[in-house]
Amino acid sequence: MSTPPNSEEFYKKLKGQLQDTALWPTEYLYKFIVLTDKEKILNIESIFNHLGAVIETKESKNGKYTSVSINVRMKNPDAVINKYKEVAEKIEGVISL
Repeated sequence: MSTPPNSEEFYKKLKGQLQDTALWPTEYLYKFIVLTDKEKILNIESIFNHLGAVIETKESKNGKYTSVSINVRMKNPDAVINKYKEVAEKIEGVISL
C-alpha cells in the first residue's frame, strides 16, 4: 500500500473493503516498512501512542530495512485510513502494506 497515483480513489476502495470484511470496532494490523532509522521507527510508534497498540519491529536480514507491525483496536474504517494518512504524511519513505 505505498502511495498510489490516485490515493483518494485507493482510500475509498480500502474503506469499502474494510466495511465489508469486519465488524467495527475491531483489531486491525498495520504493517509498515522503513529504512532502519531509530528516529523513523520511534515516530511511527508515537503516532499509535495511547491507543493500546501492540508494536513489533523486525530488521531485515541485512539490516537495511525494518518492518513495523502494529496491532491496535480501531473504531471504524475512517480511523484506520486516517492513521495510514498520518503515517504517510509524517514519515518520509515509509511503505505501507
